[in-house]
Amino acid sequence: MRRGEWTRHELTKRVDIVILTYCCVSSFFNYLDRSSFANAYVAGLKEDLGLHGSQYNIVLSMFTAGSVVGQIPHAIILQKVAPRIWLPLMVIVWSALTMSCAATHTYAQLCVVRFFQGFAEASTYCGTIYIIGCWYKPREIAKRTAIFTASGQAGTMFAGLMMTATFEGMNGYAGLAGWKWLFIINGIITLPIAIVGFMFFPDLPEDTKASWLNKAERELALARLPPKDPEGHNINPWSLAKRVFCHPAFYLLCTFSVVSGALEAYVVQSLFLLWMKFHKSSFNQSQINTYPLGVQAVGIVSTFLAAVHIDATGQRVPMGILAALLQLIATAILLVPSIPFGATFFAFYLAGTSYIVNPVSYGWASIILKRGGDDAARSVILYSMNAVQTCLYTFWGIVLYPADDAPYWKKGYIAMVVVVFVMCATLYGMWWLDRSTLARLPERQGDVVEIASHGSNREKSG
Repeated sequence: MRRGEWTRHELTKRVDIVILTYCCVSSFFNYLDRSSFANAYVAGLKEDLGLHGSQYNIVLSMFTAGSVVGQIPHAIILQKVAPRIWLPLMVIVWSALTMSCAATHTYAQLCVVRFFQGFAEASTYCGTIYIIGCWYKPREIAKRTAIFTASGQAGTMFAGLMMTATFEGMNGYAGLAGWKWLFIINGIITLPIAIVGFMFFPDLPEDTKASWLNKAERELALARLPPKDPEGHNINPWSLAKRVFCHPAFYLLCTFSVVSGALEAYVVQSLFLLWMKFHKSSFNQSQINTYPLGVQAVGIVSTFLAAVHIDATGQRVPMGILAALLQLIATAILLVPSIPFGATFFAFYLAGTSYIVNPVSYGWASIILKRGGDDAARSVILYSMNAVQTCLYTFWGIVLYPADDAPYWKKGYIAMVVVVFVMCATLYGMWWLDRSTLARLPERQGDVVEIASHGSNREKSG
């Protein structure tokens, strides 16, 4: 390995240790905190707060509504407030709100807390995707996006294990129900990550003052990336609006994000958990909390394998089609009424492969948007993708996957069949966008890109 290659390798490794580790741990606790509600719901929260009907879905929608409202403000704030300040600050806010869930006594109070929790947590996912796009080359993005996504899935898995341990060990301790202790403990253990962020997070390559990078390494971090637009951090409302809304990427990427989100409906709506809650006479509380963890395990493995394929080949379309086809198989099984428990387990576990769409959608979006060198527009479009996807769930779950329909969501299953075919159509739109931006901005092409030549791929050096 030549000296220059060694230096780049060392730089990437050090950036991974700090940025990727912080972002993954932050995402882990983010999903741990947000997943606590579903686990608390089936462990006594429903009965203690007297939730009924579609109130479970409405509380979920309050969280997503807060997330929708928070997306664009976070995107703009990150252009003027250092990420090492803003992102850890939001960690502190959502930690406090997570603990506040334990103090709620009514459905209305829970809705308010969950709305503001969603607003604060909206900073994390796309904030990390934005930061990854700032520091990494195109050929380095897919695996890191997958690792980051997997950390959130691991947080969801751990939430079930933590609920089991908390319910068995602390239910009734100090007069508090086990589900209350879950919220309190989650909030407390999340706080240290904010302190680490304040101390070590490096901001962006062009203005980092991180003590663990010397001057030569900071210059190398910039030199190895596509050039930045001098006006790339301009957030003048009129200028930013033109740069975002006059770009076809905004419309295509947001559409693809909505369809990708719909493809993840089974896991996002925690249908397996609700199915097991309905069949509680056949399962004990520990089984109800732990068996659905297999969905996240499948998601982690499949997402990482898909990302390895993407970084190795530069092809994202095959992985998008694979995710869609696997959801179609799961749906075909679930559409059959009164199937054996084993078949239901298989179908819901298979649904975990829907997470493959994350490195496809957000990884692909990062590469396409980096070519313009406009950080502010990239940030707003990434957050907009998450906003429209999250907006989908303010009504998608209530209409198609209400908790009272358990254990059989016929409307939702039929909708999934439609989503699968729409997904295949939008993949073509993404493929066209990738090719058209590459042709228009060849000097910003990066390393590995999708080429439209009979589905083949070739490597480019930027």
